[in-house]
Amino acid sequence: MTATVRASLFQGPQFSGEVRANLDAIAGAAERAADAGASILVTPEMSATGYDIGDLVDVRAEPADGPIYESFSSIARTTGVAIVYGYPESADGGIYNSVQVVDADGTSVARYRKTHLFGDLDRGHFLAGNDLVVQFDIGGITCGLLTCYDVEFPEAVRAHSDSGTQWLIVPTGLMMPFDIVATHVVPARAYESQLFIAYVNRCGRESDLEYCGLTCAIAPDGSELARAGRVQESILVDIDTATLLESRTVNTHLDDRRPDLYTAHGRGRS
Repeated sequence: MTATVRASLFQGPQFSGEVRANLDAIAGAAERAADAGASILVTPEMSATGYDIGDLVDVRAEPADGPIYESFSSIARTTGVAIVYGYPESADGGIYNSVQVVDADGTSVARYRKTHLFGDLDRGHFLAGNDLVVQFDIGGITCGLLTCYDVEFPEAVRAHSDSGTQWLIVPTGLMMPFDIVATHVVPARAYESQLFIAYVNRCGRESDLEYCGLTCAIAPDGSELARAGRVQESILVDIDTATLLESRTVNTHLDDRRPDLYTAHGRGRS
């Protein structure tokens, strides 16, 4: 049994000075996604609040069921489109760099906390999450979540593949001069772990960062299904699991692995 889901990948909001402005921009993207027949809208890392916002992270952090969630829940119900969004989650006496998914009924169906923290930008504000594989279903497709830097670790993507993820969704805040992640690393991850990847980046300048855009959807054979430029835009992509089945028939890397050898040489062995 195969399944197909149309997704809209929103490379924005380009300017994220105010939470209300971000929510309005994403609401507009959700309306356009609905008009285009998309079932799900994916937005970047920390899309609700801004990412490189310094101590405003502490001010804008809120629980998973806080006002930001209520806003996205309302947008989803109004448009009939599921939404993947990023925000600073207040929990456990600290703050996580979190991604949450609300379905078309406005119900939270998944929440992921970034596990691999990038430099002082992350470590100065966030706790690291400890649950690597978080999944949800949409339209019969098993989806998984990672955030930005996480996808640069092949073990993280392979863990999803081994756990049955068919479509890996990666909200991100990739900045200059690391274009190579969007252009080379992400396609390699999709190919080597045989799954779809939607890598949805920010764009424009925010504080000291210049985001590189280049949002993309990559098929399991490593080919580009869609690619954005450098400015705010939405791109549409159809995720079809028939393509995944065909690719895994041709590419047998997953079946040909030798984990008995890899474990023997793994980090931390006695």
